[in-house]
Amino acid sequence: MQQEILKVTNAVKYFGNGSVVTRALDGISFAVNKGEFVAVMGASGSGKTTLLNVIATIEPLSSGEIAVDGTVLSQLKEDHLAAFRRDKLGFIFQEYNLLDTLTVEENIVLPLNLRRTDTETTRMELERVSGALGVTDQLKKFPHELSGGQRQRVACARAVITSPAVILADEPTGALDSKNSRNLMELFRLMNGSLGSTILMVTHDAGVASYSDRVIFLRDGKIFTEIYCGGRARGEFYGDILAGMAASGGEGDAV
Repeated sequence: MQQEILKVTNAVKYFGNGSVVTRALDGISFAVNKGEFVAVMGASGSGKTTLLNVIATIEPLSSGEIAVDGTVLSQLKEDHLAAFRRDKLGFIFQEYNLLDTLTVEENIVLPLNLRRTDTETTRMELERVSGALGVTDQLKKFPHELSGGQRQRVACARAVITSPAVILADEPTGALDSKNSRNLMELFRLMNGSLGSTILMVTHDAGVASYSDRVIFLRDGKIFTEIYCGGRARGEFYGDILAGMAASGGEGDAV
């Protein structure tokens, strides 16, 4: 039986007040199973970033409910939110968000150090993720000594080292060229397959989305449609995604 790791139920998010109110999310409901790789697409203003923000606990819902690994976010007290983000969520952004004054190794193990993980466990987890994601040879370097693709690999290693319930990726290929975008998506597939990571990724790029298991299309704060890969060839899935984007009002690129 598949385990629901993320459940969004009738999620509504308003911005503004009085006569000027924007309904960024308008009753969205969906679930993501453990080990699934889901992409979220839609035109600008469709609600993609807002959806990611409410799952990340950056923004509170106006109404509805979100549960991650059985924890209902609205029931978390403010002083527990930081620990929840650290332990249950992994984040991958296009800006990498690596600390320039720390080595690659120090950047990767930072989440473990923040939760005061013992030295031996930290070493073992570092070996596991750095080996799997191909950054072992870079551990003593600093971020400025790495290429964009290498920095993104380090960001991925940092995101998975705590074995989070869900990894949230916001336009992760936005700062990469087409070659490095392909490399990163192959890395995402590795994280999803070999490391068992559950990934929810926002992207505007149909080629990037074609690496996922399922694409959820948003339009005007609602789910417009969903498309499943279902084991088909990536090229065929990509064609269906392009059709979905055209119907939902978005535009995409090839990767």
